[in-house]
Amino acid sequence: MADVKNNLFDLSDDTAVVLGGTGVLGGGMADALASYGAQVVILGRSKERGNTKVEQIQAAGGKATFHAVDTLKPETLVAARDATNDAFGPVSILVSAAGGNHPDATLPPGSHFCKLPLDAWKSVFDLNLAGGALIPAQVFGETMVAEGKGSIINIASMAGMVPLSRVVAYSAAKAAVLNLTQFLAREWATTGVRVNAISPGFFPAEQNKSLLFNDDGSYTERGGQIIGHTPMARFGSPEELAGAVVWLASQRASGFVTGQNIVVDGGFISTTI
Repeated sequence: MADVKNNLFDLSDDTAVVLGGTGVLGGGMADALASYGAQVVILGRSKERGNTKVEQIQAAGGKATFHAVDTLKPETLVAARDATNDAFGPVSILVSAAGGNHPDATLPPGSHFCKLPLDAWKSVFDLNLAGGALIPAQVFGETMVAEGKGSIINIASMAGMVPLSRVVAYSAAKAAVLNLTQFLAREWATTGVRVNAISPGFFPAEQNKSLLFNDDGSYTERGGQIIGHTPMARFGSPEELAGAVVWLASQRASGFVTGQNIVVDGGFISTTI
């Protein structure tokens, strides 16, 4: 664990909730916040994966706990918030990294958009917007506003900035996350609560591994296309999100930053504008 006391990025007085901290990207950001002193609360569905992440953080010298939640059920988030408040004090950092896509809401090559099932659209849209940003902001933002302090960091996506082919529901939901981020930033600008977003580029994880790589480790056609449009000519690693999330979390480092979308994409967006 880094010696960060009195450092610009010292988070030792903060309690950080990482929604989706059981995943690859959320877990990496939880590691980063813990390494700068924050007490980290992992929220997710899987108790097994959550406890594993807690053990990893603790083994590295950090402080962490886990609560099981369903992001689309506000009462589970309220219970986690209240338990965290009782144990560690008010939450001052919220990273909303929950979300994902589903094959039913993905357009196969040659398929017709007009045939996209509405239920599949709703499921992915609600997961990423309501469960991935809106409800967590309502639950944790309420106490942040009351305390007059907080940093909310929504994890959006490149797909929210550029409507990527096939993942139309996911792209639309992430675009809505960016819009909600700006709305809340303006809404809470004078309360001491800052709201920003991070839009990761392409980071291999379990949910997209088969989309990017063949069984032999070579790129799929889509994976190759992505690399061809990424100036750095590679995918990202979870630890490469650490700087952005710690910077946005720190009041001293980014206290005048709100309503922003920080893109971490190896230059991908620069080839599309």
